[in-house]
Amino acid sequence: MISKKYHRTCSITLLLLVFLLAGNVSAQQMVNGITIPDVLTMNNGTKVTTAKQWKTQRRPELIKFFKKEMYGQSPGKPADMTFKVFDNESKALNGKATRKQITVYFNGKEDGPQMDILLYIPNNIKHAPAIVGLNFDGNQSVNLDPAIKMSTSWFDKTKGVVNNRATEATRGIDAGQWPLAMIIDKGYAVATVYRGDIDPDFDDGFKNGVQALYPELQNRGDNFATVAAWAWGLSRILDYLETDKAIDAKRVAVFGFSRLGKAALWAGATDERFPLVISNESGAGGAKLFHYTSGERITRICSKFPHWFCGNFKKYMGLDSILPFDQHMMISLIAPRPVYVASAKDDTNSNPEAEFWGAKGADPVYRLLGTNGLPATTWPALNTPSVGRIAYHVRPGGHNVTDYDWIQYLNFADKYLKK
Repeated sequence: MISKKYHRTCSITLLLLVFLLAGNVSAQQMVNGITIPDVLTMNNGTKVTTAKQWKTQRRPELIKFFKKEMYGQSPGKPADMTFKVFDNESKALNGKATRKQITVYFNGKEDGPQMDILLYIPNNIKHAPAIVGLNFDGNQSVNLDPAIKMSTSWFDKTKGVVNNRATEATRGIDAGQWPLAMIIDKGYAVATVYRGDIDPDFDDGFKNGVQALYPELQNRGDNFATVAAWAWGLSRILDYLETDKAIDAKRVAVFGFSRLGKAALWAGATDERFPLVISNESGAGGAKLFHYTSGERITRICSKFPHWFCGNFKKYMGLDSILPFDQHMMISLIAPRPVYVASAKDDTNSNPEAEFWGAKGADPVYRLLGTNGLPATTWPALNTPSVGRIAYHVRPGGHNVTDYDWIQYLNFADKYLKK
């Protein structure tokens, strides 16, 4: 029989190992009785007590850490990137909006890697604020509009997909998650891109996504992986919007649902041009604290989706509860810009309560920087948003984006993106 002393020795050894792997033995903070690493303690043990320390020391230290250990390195804006507007219809959505479709050629070559932006702009607003986000099933899936170009990228085997290509059966299938009329009526433009245009969501050795443009960022522990590629793509959407005079590019929120919510948070953390970030049920690798071990865990992510995060992240498999970092630190990189984290009660894989505590764990940074952070001190009741500079709600139901969610997001955006 293996003794209890042996088990204790192994646990202590494992704990020391994971700290050494990260190169950091950090102080601790408490959330709801669970100990997590202190976001305001530097790797060398120095306590961060001023905004200047955060901006010049701790934030850069955390960015460097997450790029090395989890999300991987990303390239900058491509020097040769070009845009081609191939559709400009001023009477879309019953005359309420102008629809534009734009191809982005990442290396300036029409036979090279590219993505298509679908953009709707309210006709009654000059220099409109905008919400950008990636979609799961192709641009044609977000609305029944027959003029939306059918995506020709690779698709996984879902409804309306034949031989990994979308068919007309996919048109409008996700319209319930993209209430374009509601968003346009509130005075916001909407820009979306199919995730597979940037990187197909399967483990192909990074041969069929934008990573092919950056071979120097592969075959290394901090490789340019899929979630980071999606985040990089969101920044490229913003690059285009900065050239479109119909959009106020300084008032562009980044939005994401599920795994695309992970990408939206990382885009917001690394691209400070986004003044507002929205995470809808982003789960593990998004807003969820790994230290809350129910729901999706690192081992499952790295086994089922080995392409999502960089190779270095795999060394943390099985170590969720003793990590020397967690997602509250990543969310804090958005501070003091507003961020909305939302959950669904029955979305147990994302662990909605752990998403709340991930947001709450970033609260000390927001307060250090002079904002009110997340007002709630306990997990809120259903349909009871807690709204500060960090906002959170949990609604009934499962993994989805609903009108209720969008109403909260648009009200939140009104506070920060409307002039």
